[in-house]
Amino acid sequence: MRTERFLAKKYQCSYAFVGMGQHSLTNLYPVLHYLGVPLKYICVTSERKARLIERKFPFVKAATSLDTILNDEEVKGVFVSASPSAHFSIASKILRNGKSLFIEKPPCQKLVELDALIKIQQLHGSLVAMVGLQKRYAPAVQILKKRFANERLFNYDLHYLTGAYSEGDAILDLFIHPLDLVTYLFGKPEIIACRQIAPASYILMLRHPHIVGTLELSTAYTWTSAEEYLKVCTPKGIYRLMQMEELTFEPKPSTILGIPIEKTHKYNKIMEHLYASNNFTPTLPNNQIYSQGYFSEIQAFVDAVEGRQNHVFTDLQSVRAVYDAIVEIKESK
Repeated sequence: MRTERFLAKKYQCSYAFVGMGQHSLTNLYPVLHYLGVPLKYICVTSERKARLIERKFPFVKAATSLDTILNDEEVKGVFVSASPSAHFSIASKILRNGKSLFIEKPPCQKLVELDALIKIQQLHGSLVAMVGLQKRYAPAVQILKKRFANERLFNYDLHYLTGAYSEGDAILDLFIHPLDLVTYLFGKPEIIACRQIAPASYILMLRHPHIVGTLELSTAYTWTSAEEYLKVCTPKGIYRLMQMEELTFEPKPSTILGIPIEKTHKYNKIMEHLYASNNFTPTLPNNQIYSQGYFSEIQAFVDAVEGRQNHVFTDLQSVRAVYDAIVEIKESK
């Protein structure tokens, strides 16, 4: 029955993809293939790469000009994962030509460019314009989002630690992920304090509508043991999210007249495992493409273009608060 339901779900529109870098090949193209998304074009700038694409993927057309895609009325949605510096120009043309857009982060370099994209989309109200910030779609994050809707929150602590980043702008290319994550979970942030401790390394204190938190965002560590860790303290207990792969909840011991029971009686520590991928069983839910959110974000975009409902959606307007924070961090340097 599961197999038949999967096979029966068919997408009707045609799509195109702009860009063919390592990220696209590793995380995005496999999802399109698995879902059976009708990909008509792959657009690249190199003639040599275009010829290789048509040899490798005979079921798609290789294009070296974006106009080829824009002039094809069959194409309803376009995926873009190119050089970040080119994203704004490409995104603008796609939206102006009446095609829905999936744009990898960052969608643009400046806040004024983001506002311009938002205005273009508003002129074409039926278009879908989605930013590829996949952590919103991670199963563990969705669990937290639902739980936090009904809980009081005290504070959080987030660490996003990588090695040196020479490819571009670390704040915009890397730190957009943790900033978007806390904005999605806790609401629009206000930067209370910002301290640069090393090149591309910051300690932040943020205030949201119902919680405050601290963030360490740094490229002063190592890619070999890169770390992403979120701890959230609530009156009921402590949530810990590690690398989007494991989510636990530790209930707090009760108190009597303000005295912790764990100080007066033997207390057996309880740890509730809310989410963890099972590496023993190599099924879709246990694949990193799924646990990191790539699968669900691609599916959400295609479903939206095809007019199907989806509860999670990262539109251009929803990332504006993140860009406000990025601007403030850059101005504090």
